[in-house]
Amino acid sequence: MKKKNAPEVEVGILKAEKIRFRLDGNFLVSQTGIALQGDAEAVISDGGISIVCGDSPLTLKDAVILEPSDGAKDRFTLHNVVIGIGFHWEQKEVQEFQGALKLMISEAEIQVVNVISVEDYLISVISSEMSGDSSPALLKAHTIISRSWLMAQIEKQDDLAGSGESYELEHRTEEEYIRWYDREDHVLFHVCADDHCQRYQGTTRSHNPEVVRAVQETSGEVLEFDGRICDTRFSKCCGGVVEEFQYCWEPVPHPYLKRLEDVPALSDIRSGDLKVEANAVAFIKGSPEAFCNTSDAALLGQVLNDYDQSSSDFFRWEVHLNQDEIAALIREKSGIDFGEILDLIPMERGESGRLHKLKIVGSKKTLIVGKELEIRRWLSKSHLYSSAFIVEKQVEKNGVPGVFLLRGAGWGHGVGLCQIGAAVMASKGYRHEEILNHYFIGATIEKRYD
Repeated sequence: MKKKNAPEVEVGILKAEKIRFRLDGNFLVSQTGIALQGDAEAVISDGGISIVCGDSPLTLKDAVILEPSDGAKDRFTLHNVVIGIGFHWEQKEVQEFQGALKLMISEAEIQVVNVISVEDYLISVISSEMSGDSSPALLKAHTIISRSWLMAQIEKQDDLAGSGESYELEHRTEEEYIRWYDREDHVLFHVCADDHCQRYQGTTRSHNPEVVRAVQETSGEVLEFDGRICDTRFSKCCGGVVEEFQYCWEPVPHPYLKRLEDVPALSDIRSGDLKVEANAVAFIKGSPEAFCNTSDAALLGQVLNDYDQSSSDFFRWEVHLNQDEIAALIREKSGIDFGEILDLIPMERGESGRLHKLKIVGSKKTLIVGKELEIRRWLSKSHLYSSAFIVEKQVEKNGVPGVFLLRGAGWGHGVGLCQIGAAVMASKGYRHEEILNHYFIGATIEKRYD
């Protein structure tokens, strides 16, 4: 296959009625060639986008692209960028970016998109997802899967656009509501900048030379299976067993995203069939040996940014919800009044013990909800760490539980690379190729461009 230069990626950063930003360097307006510099503001005016930068406003009807004159040093800064949307660490930041700034109208607001080369994007992603002080093997492994995931999504978006087929993310009946979240709901850009896709925070965290070296030394390398780029997912902590793709997203199995014990290849540790409830209960109540079963603060610090470290109970955790709390949460998140919550019944689990169907029994309504992220969303103000949990009812009165205790395992969907497990593997001397071979069965590293 003929090698090509690094492609560009369009990253959705934020959407708001008013955008405040600063242009450090000369940025040329693509439609007019006018150069802008300094503090600026963009609003919707007369059906177009009006930019105030300096003395005179500039109004354009179509999408506005501001191209840097010097891509190596020119930067733009955005105010009020929200990170961790919907999670417990949600906050606003001022972030700096390289590449082009694209503004377009979407649903009566301005959508901000950063157009940047894949390699420059990756430097930021790896720095945003983990500490730049992580081991070289971990940084290289994560760089390759981040590049692979991104390019697989771009290919998938192109395939969907070319086929003209609609992509369904939701299934609803009177008895069941199934919803999964993937990047296919982005149509104005390739990927977003938050955890929904991959954390991307511009050049704000992309200064570590070790990250730059990892990206440069793996330039153009992706994981492939049967000639196609792998959809390389990752999460913080699998909890001991890696999940399979189809239990979290569309029902299409991927042969390289299969169940596996997060232990050395020659280990005889086996957790049993975790789709069986009794086995899942024993697994979640236990603390089995696994790469990701660690409390080493230094290793956790490689994978977790400051706002991720509000808790260290990622491998096993507990959440207590009283009746008022859980009823209010489910009503708020689902938009359905279940009345008093009488029971939470596991219906179907995936290979890692993660629930992908949960029956909620209320005094007014009973409904099965899935998949894993929707379950996590309905049972927390942000998101539960994972859907690998068991339910214990406490303090019952007249058949109504006063407290629900959720005991769980892992952090995230658990599919593909386990970031904490990979950090432990790197600390034990595994090379990045071995880490990738562990988490992505049968995949090979291929170079797609120079």
